[in-house]
Amino acid sequence: MRLSLKGLVPARLRRWLGGAPGDPLFHLLTEVVALGILALLAAIVIVLFVGAGEAMRAFGPRFLTGSVWDPTPPEEFGAVPFVYGTLVTSAVALLLGVPVSLGIAIFLSEQAPPWIRTPLTFLVEVLAAVPSVVYGLWGIFVLAPGMRDTVEPALQSVFGFLPLFHGTPFGLDKLTAGVILAIMVIPTISAVSREALLAVPDSQREAALSLGATRWETTRLAVLRYARSGIFGATILGLGRAVGETMAVTMTIGNRNIVSVSLLDQGQTIASWIANNFTEAQPLEVSALIELGLVLMLLALVINVVARLLVLRMFRVAEGVR
Repeated sequence: MRLSLKGLVPARLRRWLGGAPGDPLFHLLTEVVALGILALLAAIVIVLFVGAGEAMRAFGPRFLTGSVWDPTPPEEFGAVPFVYGTLVTSAVALLLGVPVSLGIAIFLSEQAPPWIRTPLTFLVEVLAAVPSVVYGLWGIFVLAPGMRDTVEPALQSVFGFLPLFHGTPFGLDKLTAGVILAIMVIPTISAVSREALLAVPDSQREAALSLGATRWETTRLAVLRYARSGIFGATILGLGRAVGETMAVTMTIGNRNIVSVSLLDQGQTIASWIANNFTEAQPLEVSALIELGLVLMLLALVINVVARLLVLRMFRVAEGVR
């Protein structure tokens, strides 16, 4: 009679005993890596909390509602201008970058002839490897003068009645920083969106074509709808890149900590302010800057959680669940 281990040995241990010799080691390594990611995240949060402790005790909740950053005694620090600048420039980047990225992804996956698809895909991916400081230098010497002399005056002539385009064009402002960020997130969003479109089964396309749909109708109704969760995930990845970008934004946003509706006014982001002030800050200001970093991390976390909830809702709607 054979003695069965089922019921006597935990399922996890049975899998280890019954698998190939390398299976237990593989399971252990993957678990260590996964737990290591959690441990690294916890360590980062703990270090930020410890470093920001002095500022938290000194300013409390008013740090998140204050708009003054004054390192001269009596010191007073507030995060509002930097959070506002981060959200505005990231929103501009998505508004400009997502349509272009989606167009690139659709062309490369659905429309491009084979002879141009591979080199164009390579060129788009090369953009992701360009250092941030190179984008910043290009922004200062090429983009900013063009924005100041051509683009921003043209926008004012058409949309000048809107508060978004009030003021004097400087070239180094929130709009220019948003354009730089849009260029920087295009490779990420387009590459991930392209993979999502390529993952759509050919049966989706064939079904639409068999019903008499054109190539564009097939792409719009069958392919894009099927891949929308992947496209949304690509957009969130791009947003994460835009929120945390430092050097290119620092070099093009004008570095003025004010809250202004106009995109033509100078501003600041959390990352740019930390980069500009950390090396010369006094102890309490260093703690406040670390707290800004903690705010940026929490902001990125909130964005990812909201994105996850929206993706789950999209899946439910696609399955007919309300």
